[in-house]
Amino acid sequence: MTTGPIEYIIVGFPGNKFSGEIVPELAALVESGTVRVLDLIFIGKDANGSVLAFEIDELEALADFAGLDTEVGGLISPEDIEHAAAALEPNSSAALLIWEDLWAAPFAEAVRRADGVLLEGARIPHELIAPALADLPPAV
Repeated sequence: MTTGPIEYIIVGFPGNKFSGEIVPELAALVESGTVRVLDLIFIGKDANGSVLAFEIDELEALADFAGLDTEVGGLISPEDIEHAAAALEPNSSAALLIWEDLWAAPFAEAVRRADGVLLEGARIPHELIAPALADLPPAV
């Protein structure tokens, strides 16, 4: 089986302002075969700084996520939760998501067949790249 790159993201919701608006877009990525969700957990930090973690079936507010086609689960460790929670301000929450980039699986397999080794990779935050892209001259 060809495996695409596996990545994680932590999406913060300051002030616990989670609207669920990401659910349909994540579902669309899964349904289109762009990504495969491997694990997902929600992390909250109360006003006193205490950390709680919830699976999607543990809170009614997360019910919209229950319909997602997740394949593995159990990949997120207590250390991962601790890492994600460290970036949270009190009275805020985050979603920690691990997914496989199915769209990149053929390229990843070609790299492996070519004995290539990924030396580094990172996402460039929108806040950093948007101004740079806006400054580019129009394409000819």
